[in-house]
Amino acid sequence: MNEARKRRDQARTVLLSTILADLKNRELELQHPASDEETAEVLRRGIKRRREAAEQYQAAKRSDLADKELAEVKALEEFLPPAADPAEIREAVRAAIAAGATDLGKLMGQVMPQFKVVNQIAREELATTV
Repeated sequence: MNEARKRRDQARTVLLSTILADLKNRELELQHPASDEETAEVLRRGIKRRREAAEQYQAAKRSDLADKELAEVKALEEFLPPAADPAEIREAVRAAIAAGATDLGKLMGQVMPQFKVVNQIAREELATTV
């Protein structure tokens, strides 16, 4: 945020101060400093809100405001950790299936510690092997 202030980038400064306020509110709810995962969740919520707003603006034929919201989404995505490669997740799911995990519960128990977004891929792979 300080960099944005120094560059006199008002839009980015407002965006980051809003997210920092959201994070502070989340910490107050949790009654402890936010972990990395909790911070990422605050960012994801901010991204989701802005995408929904962009959709509403597009429906209202306000592409200028929709573009502004989507630019904010891109700015917030810079702060999220990179998402796991779907091919890497799929390979781990296939390895767990090969090791004997035949139902979703066992499969998820083996793969979830490695990846956060696995549910859909696990269902797809189980459907093709069962």
